[in-house]
Amino acid sequence: MVSRAGPEATEGGTERISDAEHAVMEALWKRSPQSAAEVCDTVCQERGWSMPTVKTLLSRLVQKGALATTPDGRRFLYTPLIARSAYVGGESKRLVERLFGGRAAPLFAHLAQAEALSEDDIAEIERLLQEMKK
Repeated sequence: MVSRAGPEATEGGTERISDAEHAVMEALWKRSPQSAAEVCDTVCQERGWSMPTVKTLLSRLVQKGALATTPDGRRFLYTPLIARSAYVGGESKRLVERLFGGRAAPLFAHLAQAEALSEDDIAEIERLLQEMKK
């Protein structure tokens, strides 16, 4: 029943997650397990969503293999099956591949030209590069 294939699959085999689904995942990565009502308490007001919207998104995420469900009385509790770090890593790699031919250097050049890097960002990148050279 879990869909793990298709042209929109991520590296881990789970289908790609939409922006709306990502908002639900963020709520669950911060605290899980949660019921649909608890997820709605976190995201509905900010996003202008209703409970049926959240339930639809949770259902999609379960079908995509991103969430597990556990019965809890008359409700279900939802728990991520994908670690946030794994998701961010896969999406980052996909972005670099799609926009920069799989090379990180053009990404950093673009960010530097767009003045999107603060002094702290540059210092952090330099520190990471030094660690990688060791």
